[in-house]
Amino acid sequence: MTDSRDWGAEPVGIDELLERVRSGFTRIGPAEAATAAADGALLVDIRYAELRERDGLIPGALVVERNELEWRLDPQGSHRAPEAVSHDLRIVVVCNEGYASSLAVSSLHRLGLHRATDLIGGFQAWRAAGLPVTA
Repeated sequence: MTDSRDWGAEPVGIDELLERVRSGFTRIGPAEAATAAADGALLVDIRYAELRERDGLIPGALVVERNELEWRLDPQGSHRAPEAVSHDLRIVVVCNEGYASSLAVSSLHRLGLHRATDLIGGFQAWRAAGLPVTA
C-alpha cells in the first residue's frame, strides 16, 4: 500500500495517483456491491445533487456529498452520520463513474476506516447492471 505522505515527493498525474491509491484496496463491481449492501455494508453515494436528480438514487444508499464525507463517516467525529458506528464498518463509496470514489476511499482509509472500498464504474455501472434505482 502506498503511504499518502509519499504523494508530495514528486508530482504525479491523476492516472498514476489513482493507480497508487487503488493498489491499497480491492475494488468491487456492481453485483458484489449489491451483495455487500444486503449483508450490511453501507453504500455511500458521493455524487453531487445534479447527478442524483438526473440519474436517480440507489435505494438505501447514504447520500453524503464528497466535501462532507470524512466528517460524516468518522466514527469519532462530532458531525458523523448515525450510520458511522465503527472503524470496522464495511463501506462502499459510489461516485458517478468510479474515479472520485477511489480518492475518497484513500481518505477514509487514512481515518482508520480500513474496510472502505469503492464501486468500479460507479453509479453508471450499477444502473447498467440493472440494479435498483429510484427517481
